[in-house]
Amino acid sequence: MASDDATQSLLPDEKNALQRSRFRQPMNVNVTEIKHPEQDGNSSLKWLESFLENQDCSFKKVFLVLAIYLGVGTLCFSLVMNQIEGKKTNGIVDAVYFSVVTMTTVGYGDLVPHTTLAKLLSCVYVFAGMALGGIILSKAADYIVEKQEILLVRALHMNEKTGLSEILEEVETHKVKYKFLLALILLFLLMIVGTIFLYLVESFEFVDAFYCVCSSITTLGYGDDSFSTRAGRVFAVFWILCSTICLAQFFLYLAELYTEKRQRLLVKRVLARTVTASDLEEADIDHDKTVSAAEFIVYTLKEMGKISQEDISLVMERFRKLDVDQSGTLTESDIIPSQSS
Repeated sequence: MASDDATQSLLPDEKNALQRSRFRQPMNVNVTEIKHPEQDGNSSLKWLESFLENQDCSFKKVFLVLAIYLGVGTLCFSLVMNQIEGKKTNGIVDAVYFSVVTMTTVGYGDLVPHTTLAKLLSCVYVFAGMALGGIILSKAADYIVEKQEILLVRALHMNEKTGLSEILEEVETHKVKYKFLLALILLFLLMIVGTIFLYLVESFEFVDAFYCVCSSITTLGYGDDSFSTRAGRVFAVFWILCSTICLAQFFLYLAELYTEKRQRLLVKRVLARTVTASDLEEADIDHDKTVSAAEFIVYTLKEMGKISQEDISLVMERFRKLDVDQSGTLTESDIIPSQSS
């Protein structure tokens, strides 16, 4: 059958084909998404340095977009600051602080717009900020965490003689776990720093400081406690951005870790269970009473949830369109017409 022959033709050199397809990916993909060949330490280091330089450019673009966004917000809110009620310290500082509090949806309530213009401006700004934080800043935070994964793995194996290629392979294998651990560590440090700052600078009681930190990073923002001094608001501009995004990434990695664990359990269960006659019947795509290696692989991948019947149907539909002579195989004579069109 066409599907059987087409799938079997991919099997003999499957490992090499997968590696070739990975290396054709552009260099701006995540380091944890690339399967590296065996390399010596120097070539791995050169590759890593090149990759990080490439990623730094993307991160600078994200930082530039954020700076422009906050700059526009600061300018607009400083012009209507007389239309915003609450405790004020310095015009520019309060405008930046209000921009960050609005963007992250913390909304303490210590500064509140009270005119139509200020309210409309805040509405527009918060929607734009949610989009920026949800799409661009989360990617930037993800990049920062990924960049530190290698340092974390080095620290875990510092008493062992582990080369860079082995470290990169370790990161590749357990990337979700290391992302989760790094996000947890960063979140813990940010909470400690925030609590200490509120205790020392804002003169909060220790419990109140911790309470304010928790209500801030979760964007709960009751408003009973907030940053009220000039120094506090300057600190809050940076701390709120980092902590709220870090918490969001932490829960994202937690969900990924849970999903990955369930997927691995499913794979183990599928590979360990006994194959029955009904399984063979279902795996027999061409109904010839025998199950080839290709048919068994396709059936098992479906059982693991790696692919769906819809995926297979779409691929086979494309194969049939390319198989001009209906031979069940693809040759150069089949693909030349599609290239010319």
